[in-house]
Amino acid sequence: MSKPALLVLEDGTVFHGVSIGAEGFSVGEVVFNTSMTGYQEILTDPSYSQQIVTLTYPHIGNTGTNSEDEESSSIHAQGLVIRDLPLIASNFRNQRSLSDYLKSQNILGIADIDTRKLTRILREKGAQNGCIMAGEHCDEAFALAKAKDFPGLKGMDLAKEVTTQEAYAWQQGSWTLEGGLPEAKDHSELPYHVVAYDFGAKRNILRMLVDRGCRLTVVPAQTSAEEVLALKPDGVFLSNGPGDPAPCTYAIEATKVFLEKGLPVFGICLGHQILALASGAQTVKMKFGHHGANHPVKDLQRDVVMITAQNHGFAVDEASLPDTLRATHKSLFDGSLQGIHRIDKPAFSFQGHPEASPGPHDAAPLFDHFIELIKQHTA
Repeated sequence: MSKPALLVLEDGTVFHGVSIGAEGFSVGEVVFNTSMTGYQEILTDPSYSQQIVTLTYPHIGNTGTNSEDEESSSIHAQGLVIRDLPLIASNFRNQRSLSDYLKSQNILGIADIDTRKLTRILREKGAQNGCIMAGEHCDEAFALAKAKDFPGLKGMDLAKEVTTQEAYAWQQGSWTLEGGLPEAKDHSELPYHVVAYDFGAKRNILRMLVDRGCRLTVVPAQTSAEEVLALKPDGVFLSNGPGDPAPCTYAIEATKVFLEKGLPVFGICLGHQILALASGAQTVKMKFGHHGANHPVKDLQRDVVMITAQNHGFAVDEASLPDTLRATHKSLFDGSLQGIHRIDKPAFSFQGHPEASPGPHDAAPLFDHFIELIKQHTA
């Protein structure tokens, strides 16, 4: 027997539906994602910390869940909002239903609401704070108060909350249909040593670096530049992650040191914003952000368009770019800055997700550019 659930936005809008996850309440910034597939990767992406994810595609849960598609060790989204949960999960890789998966990690979910109406509200008014309640005793007034009390993501440093507590090695490459997830590669197969900062890193990013010959030392977000330099890396990777980049002063200061030393640096998502801030640019909070797997981005150097995966609520302000940074990519949805490259250092970054998971691989050659910079540096 399904139990009732409700979603209340800070503007007072109320949606009634049915619970598909744990009981209780959960609060966060409500955002929408336009991806048709990849719901498990989305839920386990640490960049969604403190956010309630609305999926605009109507039927979510068709293929169930499995251990191989997780982008981290747990669900990081505060909750899930969908239109319809199919009765049967049908896929040869399915291990448990989406509903059971949510319950196993004590995550709230709500279905049977008008996600088109919710998405329109978020597009017109911007991302809003919200509260999901599930169970027999849903209280609209309580949920509204909780939504209004949520401080929002601006000024919130979440990278240090989701990061690994200890450094670790990563040498596993990408999943394949024929073989699944492979064993870790031998040290001899990985000629480049890269230190990867974990601000909320997705596993597929690490795998794509390994595919290109990188043996990784993944370090906590607040690791000092001195500690990283002592590891003698050939390059430094700045990962994706949640929250506002501006309060991450520890990462910004460390990146400044790497730039001064001339180390190759590659940043994705939050890492892109960290590189920009370390180079003297500024970041801004977006109205409702970019969340989806079909975002067109123009490569300004090659004059080509890529379809990319996106997940961010902050962006680098192009007007603030110093002379040492050139714009390399722009969104064709809203013209926002998507990529930068230092003209004086071997450092660059991309706002979207070239590793996809879920999404297209049009931007994957950015990983190859990082390897080119490492080869030049170590030659």
